[in-house]
Amino acid sequence: MFTHTRARLISIAAVLMIAAPAARIAAQQAAETSIPDKVKLFIPYKDYTLEDNTRILEMYKWLRVADVSDGMDVVGLQNVGLVDPEVHALWKDTEKFTHRTVGIAVTARYVPTNRREPKMDDATINRWYSTITTEAFMKVLQPGSMLVIDAMDDGESRSIGSSNILGWKKLGMVGLVTGGGLADTDEIIYHKVPVWFRRLARGIRPGRNELESVNRPVTVGGVLVRPGDVVVADGDGVVVVPREHAEAVATAALPFLDNITRERYIKETGKNPWAKKPGGE
Repeated sequence: MFTHTRARLISIAAVLMIAAPAARIAAQQAAETSIPDKVKLFIPYKDYTLEDNTRILEMYKWLRVADVSDGMDVVGLQNVGLVDPEVHALWKDTEKFTHRTVGIAVTARYVPTNRREPKMDDATINRWYSTITTEAFMKVLQPGSMLVIDAMDDGESRSIGSSNILGWKKLGMVGLVTGGGLADTDEIIYHKVPVWFRRLARGIRPGRNELESVNRPVTVGGVLVRPGDVVVADGDGVVVVPREHAEAVATAALPFLDNITRERYIKETGKNPWAKKPGGE
């Protein structure tokens, strides 16, 4: 009995010795991610339903960047939401225009790290990917999401590659906009994932950057992007529509459709907003 009890105690002690470091790491991470009372967030987060997002996207599916820009002018938002043209399309389909994309913004921000490691072995790289430079935004991607990554200042970090971007697409991401870099461009073009980016980058994220936030306001190409905003992108670049103005901008942009798209719109919806009114008005 004494031997059996002693063995159990030794076993429990061994388990506790193994679990203790993991518990300390978890506690440290929780402390690092907690928000002190002195921190104030001044731009609120608003969560929209999938149904409302789908309704808004239906209003925008006919519209090009140029149309939306004109619609923004009409409602008094001149030069608002126009992303710097340095953020450009990775590829263009000039036959069926499949690169044209509209989505609801899911945002993430990567920042340069100030942490250093004695060596970047597999265990260290895996730890960084799982705790420091994660892809936590995957939990909030849904059909119709446009992933917007603010990573302008993280240098050679390739936050985006062909493997992870295909995983994001499976979760409902319709396209991606980043002020930073990406790699594996040949494969991304082959798989026809719509992407707008600033530069090429080749270094892995571990040891180079950290995930700062998900679904908080970010800036890309000089433009504020909040989660829930409408992002429209094509060969002309990217325009971001503040969500509170989304319906008004879509309505104002419709008259600017090109003739070919007008014909498709009339055929598919049975509506003709361009028809002359009786009396020549």
